[in-house]
Amino acid sequence: MAFKNKMLIGNKWISKKETFPVINPYNGKFLAAVPAGDSKDVSKAIETAERTFKKFKDTPAHIRASILEKTAEIISKNADDIARTISLESGKAITYSRAEVARSIDTFKFSAEEAKRIHGETVPMDASSAGEKRLGFYIRLPKGVIAAISPFNFPLNLVAHKVGPAIAAGNCVVLKPASTTPLTALKLGEIMLKAGLPAGVLNIVTGSGSRVGNPLVEDERISMITFTGSMEVGKRIKEKSGLKFVTLELGSNSAVVIDEGVEYKKAIPRIIVGAYYNSGQTCISVQRIYVHKSFYKKFISDLKDEVKKIKVGNPLNNKVLYGPLIEEKEAIRVEDWISEAKKCGAKLITGGERKKAIISPTVLSDTSAEMKVVKDEIFAPVVSVMPFDSFDEGLSMANDSIYGLNGGVYTNKIERAIEAIKEYKVGSLMINDIPTFRVDHMPYGGVRASGIGREGPKYAIEEMTDIKMVSISY
Repeated sequence: MAFKNKMLIGNKWISKKETFPVINPYNGKFLAAVPAGDSKDVSKAIETAERTFKKFKDTPAHIRASILEKTAEIISKNADDIARTISLESGKAITYSRAEVARSIDTFKFSAEEAKRIHGETVPMDASSAGEKRLGFYIRLPKGVIAAISPFNFPLNLVAHKVGPAIAAGNCVVLKPASTTPLTALKLGEIMLKAGLPAGVLNIVTGSGSRVGNPLVEDERISMITFTGSMEVGKRIKEKSGLKFVTLELGSNSAVVIDEGVEYKKAIPRIIVGAYYNSGQTCISVQRIYVHKSFYKKFISDLKDEVKKIKVGNPLNNKVLYGPLIEEKEAIRVEDWISEAKKCGAKLITGGERKKAIISPTVLSDTSAEMKVVKDEIFAPVVSVMPFDSFDEGLSMANDSIYGLNGGVYTNKIERAIEAIKEYKVGSLMINDIPTFRVDHMPYGGVRASGIGREGPKYAIEEMTDIKMVSISY
């Protein structure tokens, strides 16, 4: 499959005179020129989706499921090509691009399964004396036109997590993929049409946030907005969205707490993956590591030894763990944050070097909660390791954040695991594992500044449908 470099509105692939380039972040090479959409394109896409919804909402569940199953099948047949596209436009190591393709297949399959399970339930009306001689029940109905705004770091699977459940529920979608990684989303549009998706159910408008995102969010014909991205953009979307239903997945600075008595060496390989794959550009990447003081120094030494073994470079090399950040300006920002931390007393254990858009795998110690590398989302291959005296203190340090997406706790004491389950302020908690763990059918989302609502096909469908209560008097 060649690169698709046209927008999809209805059954038409649309080109424009004004375009923007998609650039390989590893070598700076030009990949494609993609149409620079604007408010007129957004309006046309919404109009098309709104018109299509009137018919599509009544499409039987088995047909919606069949389309999603066929989508998964076509993705599987084109897996290598799609994985290569992900690596070329995002800089993700090919091993993990292949893993993303595999996950997206699961996401579409889960969405297909959930399409057949959308149901309501009866309500015991006579629980109230006023409800006697009434039969009550509710059903779930699709919301309408859903605006989906997806990030660059998972250009296929995070699109799948929005598009799959939306279509499973009978909605229509206007998708705005990230401007740095639109090619994978455009390929998905082509695949879904081949899978039998009616024209107009999925519309893809490429362009910047100001030209495409803002008019999409503000249009009153949109019934719901589903967004994954930064907290700052999420806040602006919430402000501009009016009374629309909104789900926001806004990232984190995920922490792992390693309790005393744990065989910490078993955790290090997991931490390596969780902290450094995809250049740390993952919402649930390991960023903060809190280690019991009894083995703090040994942990840092052992972690350093393993980090120095990490292979960094060309994302198409099968032996590489990670490549560049999405843009060089992001690498410059990370370099500045590391410098700031060092000036404020942090110790650079290893890494901290920048070569264009690549940041070497970095470990910091002697960091504090006020430093950007700790308190903000660094979205880079950088971890900070900090000691604690007691488990309660470690948990308190992990909770000292505005975020609350995923957390990890390693402990061999069941009472401490239960304490973490009760007290750790996150949307998902991994006991004896890293916060980066996720499977695609689980409820996924955060608390506090990490967002609103949940993804995972079953849970996204609940967000993407409205409850209609029915009472029958007899």
